[in-house]
Amino acid sequence: MQPIRVKLRRSIAAACLIALGGCVAVPVPQPAGPPDRLGLQPARFATLPGWAEDRHAEALPAFAETCARLRSMPADRPLGGGEAAAQRAGRVSDWLPLCQEAQAIPPGDHDAARAFFEARFRPWLASNAVTQPADPYGTFTGYFEPELTGSRRRRGAEQVPLLQRPPDLIAVDLGDFVPELAGRRTAGQLRDGRLVPYASRAEIEGGALERRRLELLWLDDAIDAFFLHVQGSGRVRLAEGGLARVGFAAQNGHPYVPIGRVLVERGAMTLDQVSMQSIRAWLRANPAEARAVMQQNPSFVFFREIRGLNPDEGPPGAFGAPLTPGRSIAVDHVHVPLGIPLWIDTRDPTTQLPLRRVVLAQDVGGAIRGPVRGDLFWGWGEAAAEPAGRMRERGVWWLLLPAELASLAEAPDQSPSSAERTRAASSSRR
Repeated sequence: MQPIRVKLRRSIAAACLIALGGCVAVPVPQPAGPPDRLGLQPARFATLPGWAEDRHAEALPAFAETCARLRSMPADRPLGGGEAAAQRAGRVSDWLPLCQEAQAIPPGDHDAARAFFEARFRPWLASNAVTQPADPYGTFTGYFEPELTGSRRRRGAEQVPLLQRPPDLIAVDLGDFVPELAGRRTAGQLRDGRLVPYASRAEIEGGALERRRLELLWLDDAIDAFFLHVQGSGRVRLAEGGLARVGFAAQNGHPYVPIGRVLVERGAMTLDQVSMQSIRAWLRANPAEARAVMQQNPSFVFFREIRGLNPDEGPPGAFGAPLTPGRSIAVDHVHVPLGIPLWIDTRDPTTQLPLRRVVLAQDVGGAIRGPVRGDLFWGWGEAAAEPAGRMRERGVWWLLLPAELASLAEAPDQSPSSAERTRAASSSRR
């Protein structure tokens, strides 16, 4: 009977969250089947494909950013993630000795960095435990920090507003009301004692927020602005001179709809052809239809200006740490604790060669959902746009969690045939 009660509670939550003195009428998309669940299988570093070939010291600056964030947190704070990960990820206090040890490793000493990871962590193969058998494969995409041009005031070509968070936008963590929805969020506005959906992209672009004085900057291109919403952060070169860094401030609560899927459904391209580059090209070639297609994604992002960042520094991710090109990755924090290192095994989208390295879970994304779903940060500017825009690869990953929280007895030796099957599976992606 327990599954029935859980399903009923979710249905009630979807229809009416009791909060703010009234019934919160917020539509919560429900999965067709049981919710995804992180599964973890113990492994050994010797069986990780390509482990010996990584330049492990290149991951330490990103790990140092994680440590800087951890030091600002209460020592007894759990790192979070799904139940399977949380019990092995421990608390902030379990990570601080690792941070101190990593800090002593000389820059560029890959052997020492590799020895550090092998001595102080244990790898756990992640999978979606709901599937039978558990499926370790997921999708890996890429994102970057685009560079745009604009102005602090409306002038000439700068006619596309970049909006700040509206004061009446209310964010809701659904887990505050239904524990099974922990980590899932929506947003809306209060009206007659009820939280109702906020304006959609089409409504906002149609003038729903005009005269609210929300304009942060003015951009010169609507398509560039749309992709800035997708990426979540960017650099705006100002007509007045100087550079403005902008980052995610809030989202309107509507579900993210990838317009690549919209174009596939229209027959404009095939699924294999979908990339940021192909979508952008189609929008440029079809200006009469571009606005309507972009508005098929009702999700709308509001921004804030981020001051004090160096030009050679990435934007801050959801974990609060500046993102490191090629070593920071966005995850679904409902399943994977933010801040932890992972070992990824996927493919480089431009060369199709294996892409295997230590990365840090330091960001989240509206489209990043599931136990094995990663979005790799490639950096900023056009050089990063190419791989980020084309990346849509299958892959697997291992969570690297403190060794002291799991004894070696939990990670039995794999037989040669089992290890060989792991390597064979990771080298056949398509």
